[in-house]
Amino acid sequence: MFHFGIEHEVAFFSPDGFFADYVFPTSYAAFSHMIAQLPLYTTDYPQLLLGDAGIRVKRWYLEGLERFDKEGHLLTCLSKGIEIRTTIHSTIQGAVDELHASFQGLRKVATSAGFVPVLTSFNPYRTQFVPNPPFNPYEEGLLHLSPEDETALLSMLTYGPDLSFSLEGVSDEGLIDLGRKLTYYSPYIVPFTFSSPFYDGKLWDGLSVRTFLRTGLRPSVLVFLQHPPSLPVSNPSLVKRARIPAEIGRIEFKACDACEDFTLYTALLALLKGLALDRA
Repeated sequence: MFHFGIEHEVAFFSPDGFFADYVFPTSYAAFSHMIAQLPLYTTDYPQLLLGDAGIRVKRWYLEGLERFDKEGHLLTCLSKGIEIRTTIHSTIQGAVDELHASFQGLRKVATSAGFVPVLTSFNPYRTQFVPNPPFNPYEEGLLHLSPEDETALLSMLTYGPDLSFSLEGVSDEGLIDLGRKLTYYSPYIVPFTFSSPFYDGKLWDGLSVRTFLRTGLRPSVLVFLQHPPSLPVSNPSLVKRARIPAEIGRIEFKACDACEDFTLYTALLALLKGLALDRA
């Protein structure tokens, strides 16, 4: 049996026409206000991760970079947008329908505040993220916990979906092999979604600057296991320790650009399911 879920990052333009990222002075307050107006579904838990910082309380939460003091206490979150996550569904259509409903709810509260959700897969105006103030030793240490953590700053510029599924009756070794398989096929899957042709305020030469910059540095696929191998499987990471029981056995396909038409995620998840079932 399969189960499916989607996480989706959403960017915004501010009421005065600026791209509302971590530099926009009121993005944190504005995004927090939007999320406060959206409902809390207590039955979502424990299948959704809450996290240690108290940010992931709802199906919508601030997406960005958490800043800490030198003792490791949370100071703030430099927000790049809002992430939507669905609950776990037994059908692909169920996950896509929930994503659509959650996006419509988010768009309603955003519009009332003068913000406009926009489709982008890479920040169209900024070419790098420079932390201000610079990272302290505690924060620097966080960048070396895993191979992909070393390129975490790149994720402050990118937007996209995580298309997740799990299937019963597959060993850890089988899940890792499936993760490798999907990573291999990712260059043939991602072009269906290319949607980041802008860079540094100008039209870029290609169709997806996000794919151009993140390929080889950030994972295309992550496999969540209860007991991952002690030695790294790959660089960037392919395997990650499940943080909650609901994550055990989950496979996340992370390489796609964001799609304006959410029905495309239906086809993409069906393709991933087909590749998982294929034993050829």
